[in-house]
Amino acid sequence: MTNYLEFEKPLAEIEGKAEELRALARANKEMDVEGEAAALDTKAGTLLKELYKDMSPWRKCQVARHPDRPNCKDYIEALFTEYTPLAGDRNFADDHAVMGGLARLDDIPVVVIGQEKGNDTKSRIERNFGMARPEGYRKAIRLMDLADRFGLPIVMLVDTPGAYPGKGAEERGQAEAIARSTERSLNVKSPVISVIIGEGGSGGAVALATANTVMMLEHSIYSVISPEGCASILWKDAEKMREAAEALRLTAQDLKQLGVIDQIIPEPLGGAQRGRVDAIQAVGKAIGAELKSLKKRHKGDALMKERREKFLKMGEKGLAA
Repeated sequence: MTNYLEFEKPLAEIEGKAEELRALARANKEMDVEGEAAALDTKAGTLLKELYKDMSPWRKCQVARHPDRPNCKDYIEALFTEYTPLAGDRNFADDHAVMGGLARLDDIPVVVIGQEKGNDTKSRIERNFGMARPEGYRKAIRLMDLADRFGLPIVMLVDTPGAYPGKGAEERGQAEAIARSTERSLNVKSPVISVIIGEGGSGGAVALATANTVMMLEHSIYSVISPEGCASILWKDAEKMREAAEALRLTAQDLKQLGVIDQIIPEPLGGAQRGRVDAIQAVGKAIGAELKSLKKRHKGDALMKERREKFLKMGEKGLAA
């Protein structure tokens, strides 16, 4: 069953009517409704193109949060072979909002780390909706240390509304864990690639997005704060999230222009949730190409230097604009 977003309601009506006609035809073999159903399919296809053309930032937020978008686990299972998960931070606990381990991508040994939201009620609760606690970031640091020790490229998949803001997380050093994860990302000598596959929320995303190459899926978002949070602070009204989304410049297109990210990965028409296989393959192809490019261009200290200089210079394009 397709989950439709608020702005997709007209599309839901048309596709629903087409399905109703086909259901009637299945129940009554003498009915010939294929012509009418095909006409509705054509109308739905045209409307889908219109809805996803020149989308507003708020609509992109809705698509980035779509429950049917492929999650980190989907990408790992589809793209990486010989995946061996590693658990725990060797300090406090294993945070299920962050997953990672050793794997191969196009037969290249890598360390993959990602934020996992879950795909149903049970798994979302288990994964804390992708909101990592300090032990999640310390697990990521442990995996980055492992990659650095053995000279393995690091692939990070970002999808979080933000780090978990609970009392226990703060007591165990949430801010320190995020800062150290960001610092470790800057200092490893291995190639680091990050892909924002859905939401890139605040410092919780930056901790896994400090990379040589940062890529975003076409309809993903990346911001210092959620539009609702921004609206609550600036206007004392969370309902002004549309205005906040515009002001935050959180779309992949805006961030590419500002120099915050390096590459946009196109999504299938209607978003990654409508073409899950194609979206996953596009991400795999982009990561594979960039891995080969980074390995040819730089090694060791040069990779680290390039990464640090990139983030020190960040914002110059925005100031010039």
